[in-house]
Amino acid sequence: MNDPREIAISGMGCCCAAGPDSKKAFDRLWQGDIPTPSPPPFACEQPQPVFIFPQPLNFAATGLSGDLKKWNRTILLTLRATLEALAMAGIEPASLPAKRVGIVLGTTVRCHFHDDEYFLAWKKGQSPDQEAMRRFLNENLATAIQEIFQCQGPTTVVTNACASGTDAIGLGQSWLRHDLCDLVICGGADELSRLAFHGFSSLLLTSDAACMPFAKERSGLNLGEGAGILILEKKSLSCARGGKPVGWLLGYGAGSDGYHPTAPHPEGRGLQQAICTAMAEAGVDVQTIALINGHGTGTQANDLAETTALAKLGFTSTPLISTKGATGHTLGAAGGIEAVLCLRALQEGRTFGTMGCLEPDQNLPVKPVTQNDRFDLNGRIGLSHSLAFGGGNAALVLEAAP
Repeated sequence: MNDPREIAISGMGCCCAAGPDSKKAFDRLWQGDIPTPSPPPFACEQPQPVFIFPQPLNFAATGLSGDLKKWNRTILLTLRATLEALAMAGIEPASLPAKRVGIVLGTTVRCHFHDDEYFLAWKKGQSPDQEAMRRFLNENLATAIQEIFQCQGPTTVVTNACASGTDAIGLGQSWLRHDLCDLVICGGADELSRLAFHGFSSLLLTSDAACMPFAKERSGLNLGEGAGILILEKKSLSCARGGKPVGWLLGYGAGSDGYHPTAPHPEGRGLQQAICTAMAEAGVDVQTIALINGHGTGTQANDLAETTALAKLGFTSTPLISTKGATGHTLGAAGGIEAVLCLRALQEGRTFGTMGCLEPDQNLPVKPVTQNDRFDLNGRIGLSHSLAFGGGNAALVLEAAP
């Protein structure tokens, strides 16, 4: 395919602590109305703040058939974001069984069996409800969404830590280019997890206060939960059904640091590779990028490595933001949620600042847009990227439709 706009983004949806849908999340960020982190909904010795999504989906109200008890919270978050994306695309869920629908979703929490309540009861010598076993058998995020919509096509779950959602979108693009399906539901989702919470706490990466990405006084991340979904279609098929794309996925790239199990390469070697690959596929250069939605976790090592990589690629004056000060770090969902919010900003032609960052760290080679800044963008093409444990990096080049 020679047309960089061959892969249309027909619709998008997200739900997170910043808002129950993509528009409300963007509007809240634009207004600077940052959610207040909450204590985690489970007992812990060091209650670091987290960003909880307060409005679980009412499955019965969707008009879809199925048993609500069958689906875990991550699946319901995914379904909520998917329904928004389908509605924006003008695609009725009832039409999906007649299409070749690919479903590729990134997650970390729901990629293995760790039903907390079941194990805690078992450790106490109790006989826990075997409903946990049923939930385990229905844990696969992609096949669950396929079952709910009763559609056919390739499915897979990507579990590449915090780059999972971004990688899932890139894989969805590849499926379309190889004619494996007519449209793809892709992105990421994760619910708040006791296991993930204690894992990040044990690595001393979490903050006792609200997250401050790229800020001088940053002290770590906050965890969050949510889902971010894109509907991808071949442009020809979208036009044939009268669809109006909200944007295009111009390029995707991935790269590995090969450096450390949990720390990024100091110069962001893998991130540089991922960004260069995505930009080459998109046929764009540094001057074309109007906005960078960064990973911006608020940890010392990540923010420095990320901005070092951007500086080495020449992104010294491109607006850089992070949304994790308002959404928390949503792990496998982060790439999906951030791609949606990045595309929203490109659509609006304006960007909010980095929530939680009032005074940037002067030691960072690229300075972010601070929380109180607001300004118009000088283009419709943006970059959204993710960094993951194990040195996995992924990047997307997105363009908003006029």
